[in-house]
Amino acid sequence: MKRIVKDPKVRRKEILEVAGELIRDQGYVNTTVEAIIQQAGVAKGTFYYYFKSKEDILDALVHSMVDELYKEYQKIAADPKMSAIDKMQQMLRGQNQPSETENELMENLHRPENRELHEQINIEIIIKISPIFAQVIEQGKNEGVFNVENPLETIQFLLAGSQFLLESDLFDWTEEEQKKRIQSMQAIIESSLGANPGSFSFI
Repeated sequence: MKRIVKDPKVRRKEILEVAGELIRDQGYVNTTVEAIIQQAGVAKGTFYYYFKSKEDILDALVHSMVDELYKEYQKIAADPKMSAIDKMQQMLRGQNQPSETENELMENLHRPENRELHEQINIEIIIKISPIFAQVIEQGKNEGVFNVENPLETIQFLLAGSQFLLESDLFDWTEEEQKKRIQSMQAIIESSLGANPGSFSFI
């Protein structure tokens, strides 16, 4: 039988998808390279041809997830028909509810055993996504709805604070406590960006 040779990009993507499923199901700490190799049905040498280690897999997963978000936000930021406030609303909240798959993914990312993956994603978001937000804030300054001296640095602080306090699951807030912190975040964002009170009531 003739040996099937897959395109390297396809093979790498397949291994990465298998690794992602295993990590989401049982956690990054509990996922071994051997388990990834068995589940993907590849030889050990094949795995190490594409990835140097489990840490390399983590890095690739993080970049893959954030790259998708980056593309989505870039499209929003580049829309000439949308105001800065409308763009911020779509980027911070989105028009559509997350799919069941996305909800499941985020719930699994918040599990303690996936904290390393979640933290890496948060770091990558701050590095890669904050410049897009800064671009929208600059638009808002031109429109007269924002008044902030350092858009990039300001949004990085806001993203870091919201991700740590509201999305990390470290504090086990009650629903009422979470609601109060979201209200506070709204006020902090409006104050930091020099926006009118209520501008970010969609949060």
